[in-house]
Formats: sequence, structure tokens, C-alpha cells
Amino acid sequence: MATVGVLALQGSYNEHIAALRRLGVKSVEIRKPEQLLDVASLIIPGGESTTMAKLAELHNLFPSLREFVRMGKPVWGTCAGLIFLANKATGQKTGGQELVGGLDCTVHRNFFGSQLQSFETELSIPELVSTEGGPETFRGVFIRAPAILDVGPEVQVLAHCPVSSNSTLHSNSSGEGKEEKGAEDKVIVAVRQGNLLATAFHPELTSDNRWHSYFLKMAGDVEGSSSSIASIGVDNLRFERSNIDLPIFL
Repeated sequence: MATVGVLALQGSYNEHIAALRRLGVKSVEIRKPEQLLDVASLIIPGGESTTMAKLAELHNLFPSLREFVRMGKPVWGTCAGLIFLANKATGQKTGGQELVGGLDCTVHRNFFGSQLQSFETELSIPELVSTEGGPETFRGVFIRAPAILDVGPEVQVLAHCPVSSNSTLHSNSSGEGKEEKGAEDKVIVAVRQGNLLATAFHPELTSDNRWHSYFLKMAGDVEGSSSSIASIGVDNLRFERSNIDLPIFL
């Protein structure tokens, strides 16, 4: 089974590594461009996207990350990782941030509000259930989370999250892009486009391994080992409320 890289600049990379370990998969922390040469797939974790972008720029990672995506290697971005992968992001801090791109979508950086507005909710996941089995829903952990505003024709939507009918999408720092949420009662929070997977929430902060198993199968890293992954990832799972203290992503 090929080694999975986990971008380890900031954020919840240790939790992703622990989830992969539960599935019996070897992973390596990625902090330098040359380390990407030794991995077959990559996870970009949640964290503070502006800080992660500054650190990635400091270590000259963006050219190598873009090449990794362009080569068709599997990449999964969670929360801040979703922002990294998007072709366009709104609601950014003054000056914006550099993006890896490749995922044909527009994200709003802090769609769900501040750290204090972090929450958990049950998400309907029919595609995940069809491949991984288990319960019909997944407990999504949203921490100062982004959301996907629109997607291109080649992007497959995997999950929506209900939103309050009177909620307002925050304008970005330039005052543009303000939209009222009226009749629309849900927003996109998980997508796949070819070799790219993205979730606005944090599967690594739960005991449910199905998103990690899904990514591994999507990446081809479990070829010939699907049955063992299934037995670890589904039969021995505890599908429950995560009961965790939410980490602070400023």
C-alpha cells in the first residue's frame, strides 16, 4: 500500500495521521517540496488557511503542490485544505491568500461564521454509504468552516449542509460578494472532481473512518486490500457523536 502524505504545516495533521493509522496505512508528514516525490497521494488538513498559505509560501511549496495536482495524483482537502484546492475563494482577509487550485469551485472562507459558531450536525452521504456502508449519515464537525458556493460541470457533489433560511453569507473584505440566503436551505460541503476530494468539515476529528477509507480507495492505495480496509473501516467503527473539544483555528 502506497504511502500517503499529510501536509504538516499547521492544523489537524496529527488527527489525519491517526485516522490513517487506524486503517493500517503508512503516512508521512510533508513540510518540504522534495518530500512530495515520495508519496502517491496527499491530504491537506484543516487549520487556519491564511497561516497555512504563508507557511507554504515560506517553504516554496505552492509550485510543487500545483504540479502534484496537475499530474493527477489524489489530493484530499479538509476545511482549510478545501480552500487551498479551490480555484476561487471569497471572504478572505485583506490581501487574500495564495491557492493551489485545480478544483472547479468557488468557496467562501468563513461561510458559517466565527470560531464561536462552530457546530456539529448529521450529513446525508449517499455516495459514501454506497461504497463504504455504515449509517446513512455522517457527523460533520464544522470549525469556523468554509462552504462551497458553486461548482463546475465536472464536480460531483457528495454532501450538503442545511443552513438557516435567514442566514446571510458574509461579504468579503472588499465589500463584494454579499448574498442573502432566502429560499435556499442548504449549501455544498463535500465534493469530488477526478483526483480531488474536498470536505468543508473535519472527518479526522471523529471515530468514523469512512471518508479516509473512501479517499484511499479513490486513490487506488487499497488496490487488492479492499476487504481488509472494509473490515477495519466499517465493522469496527463506532458511529457516535464525537464528544470532543473543538480545536481553536484562529
